[in-house]
Amino acid sequence: MSSIIHIGTRKGLFTFTRTSGKWELDPPSFPGIPVPMLLNDRRDNTLYVAAEHEHFGTKVHRSDDAGANWTELNPPVYPEKPKDAPTIVDPWRKIEIPWSLKKIWSLAPGGPDEPGTIWCGTIPGGLFRSDDRGESWQLNRPLWVRSEREKWQGGGYDFPGIHSICVAPDNPAHIAVAISCGGVWQTEDGGDNWAQTAHGMKYDFLPEDQGGADPEGQDPHCMVQCQSSPERFWVQHHSGIYRSDNRGRTWHEIANVAPSSFGFAVAVHPHDPDTAWFVPAKKDEHRYPVGGNFVATRTSDGGKTFETLDRGLPDEPAYDLVYRHALSVDTEGKMLAMGSTTGSVWISENSGESWQQLSAHLPPVYVVSIS
Repeated sequence: MSSIIHIGTRKGLFTFTRTSGKWELDPPSFPGIPVPMLLNDRRDNTLYVAAEHEHFGTKVHRSDDAGANWTELNPPVYPEKPKDAPTIVDPWRKIEIPWSLKKIWSLAPGGPDEPGTIWCGTIPGGLFRSDDRGESWQLNRPLWVRSEREKWQGGGYDFPGIHSICVAPDNPAHIAVAISCGGVWQTEDGGDNWAQTAHGMKYDFLPEDQGGADPEGQDPHCMVQCQSSPERFWVQHHSGIYRSDNRGRTWHEIANVAPSSFGFAVAVHPHDPDTAWFVPAKKDEHRYPVGGNFVATRTSDGGKTFETLDRGLPDEPAYDLVYRHALSVDTEGKMLAMGSTTGSVWISENSGESWQQLSAHLPPVYVVSIS
């Protein structure tokens, strides 16, 4: 059973370690510094974090001993903007999209036969690759220079960003990324060519003839791929829940989800593609649990039905929100961990049937990873 949970927060990296059946909170790494993203690379047990230092900007740090010691690495750097490159303006905010790093929003390992390869998604919508464990980075230019990028816009942040990277477990050249707000893009040749694949997604507040179904502007909040059945994807979208049965090339909306189909986080069972977990909320300007009733939900039949999972979670009123990277499932599909905007952290060791609170007093949680 998993015994380490890493938690990136607004004020540092926190780690819970289970020893002799008891969970204990270790001293924090990077205290006081925002840690919006981390990656526990299970291929070699390397831990990577992105830390947003106030005076020095974003840095990448790597640990080979579960966080006991850290090596500072250079972050991804955008190349100098060519003089003939077009100026792209966010279509909603009417501000220019910069050629500079604003946030590391996702980290993902390469394939099983690609030791040292990791992928990084950023705001303002760049995808970077490292083949030397984060020592150096290369921007994927074929995606960055797509003309369709003119339609991408910021969601919760000022600029569009890549928050989800899915590397196919059976073919590392097949990569899918989800962008807020820019839809889903895929490559089947390692990044040389890309195609928009958010077909079937739509906004519920815009008619289709006014761009509601335009794949270029869709806002998938989080996208995951089943490791044992890579044809199955799940997406928590701004306007609902979507499933794909053909590796994310087309999408089917899951309807009639109670108490809400809005949220940010989604996790898929590593061995059962029909089982996925979500943390619902009231949408748009509210962004808190419906009626102040904080719950998780689970489907075990591909989205036909959903169960409400609240045993051990706080009684209402509870206004916790779980961000897109703050829900994690282990490699067996038994343990779940999630953290909230109130600094609370819960675990479940029976697939969500019941929950145990590990803390109610951490800083707001951005990302959770079970090792």
